[in-house]
Amino acid sequence: MDIETGEETSHYLHSTLRERIVEHVFVGDALRWLWQHRVTDVEVLRSEFDAGGYDLVMSYRKIVRHIQFKTMMVNGKAASIKASLKLMEKPSGCIIWIIVTPELVLQSYLWLGGPPGQPLPDIQDLRVAKHTKANAEGKKAEWPDHRIVPRGRFDELGSLGEVLERLFGPLK
Repeated sequence: MDIETGEETSHYLHSTLRERIVEHVFVGDALRWLWQHRVTDVEVLRSEFDAGGYDLVMSYRKIVRHIQFKTMMVNGKAASIKASLKLMEKPSGCIIWIIVTPELVLQSYLWLGGPPGQPLPDIQDLRVAKHTKANAEGKKAEWPDHRIVPRGRFDELGSLGEVLERLFGPLK
């Protein structure tokens, strides 16, 4: 806890760990939900290196989803995320922005993606992102293959079941 602000400092000091935990929890919760609904033929593949703009691949029958995860704390103020244009090259790329509690409970979801089998909606015309780290002169260079995607472009989803139906369509 930061004494001056009262905020949990571990969330930004260990943001990579937090995002990895959230990804694992999402996969576990998704597989459990699918199991409970008698869907057992889903594959999960992890990206070793994020060169294609995605963190995870999930497939069910003929649908293959390349998923980019983003996270935000409940009551977070983030108005946008950065996304790679390479995700649009995947047959069914999507972004799942997960809202978590301080205890890393997945509370709700924001969704950006097309129907199963369709690519990510076009984000090329959005504002070009800048690198998070500055150069030696303190300037943040443009990141030409990344765009700033406003929160308003995402659909709000309240349940994991809704997310899985967006990913794969009706699950029967």
